[in-house]
Amino acid sequence: MEKHHVLLIEDEPNIAEAIRFILKRAGWEVSIRSDGAQALSAVEDLRPDVLILDLMLPGLSGIEILSRLRARSDFADLPVLMLTARGQSRDREAAQRAGATAFLSKPFANSELCEMLGRIVAPETTPDA
Repeated sequence: MEKHHVLLIEDEPNIAEAIRFILKRAGWEVSIRSDGAQALSAVEDLRPDVLILDLMLPGLSGIEILSRLRARSDFADLPVLMLTARGQSRDREAAQRAGATAFLSKPFANSELCEMLGRIVAPETTPDA
C-alpha cells in the first residue's frame, strides 16, 4: 500500500494520540494540529492526502474550516472525514452542506476509521462493500 498522509485536526489530546496510533499502525503518515485556527495553514503547508476534522474546535469550527477549504480551488477535492462526538442529524447535514466527504461519530471502531479513510482516499481502488 502506498503510504498516504493524513492531517488530523483534533483538540482532545487523548483522542488525537489514539487516532495517530491506529493510523500509523495501519501504515498512514500522520500529522496533528489541535486548534482550528492552525488548520488552514497546516493544510496549505502539508498538502495532506486526506483531512480528518473534528467538528468542535477552538479557534474555528470544523464547519468553518471545511467551508473555507471548499471555497479554494486547490482544496475543493481534498477528501475530508468529519469527526464529532455529537452524531445528531443536524451535525451530519451541516457537514454535508459544507462539503464533507464522509462523517464519523465518536466513539468508533478502529477498523471503521481505517476502512472509511481507505474508501475516501482511493475510492477507485477500494472494492465495494
